[in-house]
Amino acid sequence: MIEPVYNICCIGHITRDKVVNPGSVVNMPGGTAWYFSQAIARMPVNYGLVTAVGNDELIYADQLRHLNVDVTTLPCAHTVCFENSYGDNPDHREQRVLQKADSFTVAQLSGIHAKLFHLGPLLADDFEDGVIQHLAARSMVSLDVQGLLRSVEDTRVVPAHWPAKNKLLPYIHTLKVNEHELAVLTAQQDITTGAKILAGMGVKEVVITLGSEGSLIYADSVCHTIAACKPGIFKDATGCGDTYMAGYLYKRIQGASIPEAGHFASAMAGLKAGISGPFNGTEEEVNNFAPA
Repeated sequence: MIEPVYNICCIGHITRDKVVNPGSVVNMPGGTAWYFSQAIARMPVNYGLVTAVGNDELIYADQLRHLNVDVTTLPCAHTVCFENSYGDNPDHREQRVLQKADSFTVAQLSGIHAKLFHLGPLLADDFEDGVIQHLAARSMVSLDVQGLLRSVEDTRVVPAHWPAKNKLLPYIHTLKVNEHELAVLTAQQDITTGAKILAGMGVKEVVITLGSEGSLIYADSVCHTIAACKPGIFKDATGCGDTYMAGYLYKRIQGASIPEAGHFASAMAGLKAGISGPFNGTEEEVNNFAPA
């Protein structure tokens, strides 16, 4: 039997997010793997997801399969569970990790083939040593660095540095960061300076999302500034970065230029920001979307 070769394959844990507000507790799926998959499932591309969840959360994988996502679920004792608690001040959040999942291993991923792998770690130990090098030897690798810059201390999520960055960044083709993660990785507050440092460390395309300020993509010594596409009514920023990367990688794997892919990604993220929950639009809607 010929093993499937995806154009894009995301590897990451789907989480069970417990959101605690005064008077209510809501459980919902989350994580890069969830929001990226929901978005790219709406695009005409050969896509697959490799994830790991506990038995109680297998329904999350089934929900993605209903969107025609080819999901590989690896055995896992527990699903990653984040608890986000909000008090009377909605801008203040306490985050804890109530459960952790098993790390992805080289052995588990050796039979998965794709032109591009997008890695979405949520915690620093989501991937065992050697995974990035193993995938990069076979394909292009895209990385959302978020999870590698945080660790867990007594269930509390705390900021952390990425000790292996000098060793592993040369294997990364496309790196997605926000301005805060960029500062942690480079010790630079200036966006362009930080992008050049990451490029100097071996990253081919540095994608920096800046929220309502748009995004910046640095590649081949050229800085591309991408304007934000803003919805008429803003509703929910959760998953916007993952939606942006779904749009960007989808267009790049099709052969679109960096500016073309960036503008498409911005529109896709803008549409997502205008709804609650994951992106649920179409490619035509993205192409027709204009900033409000």
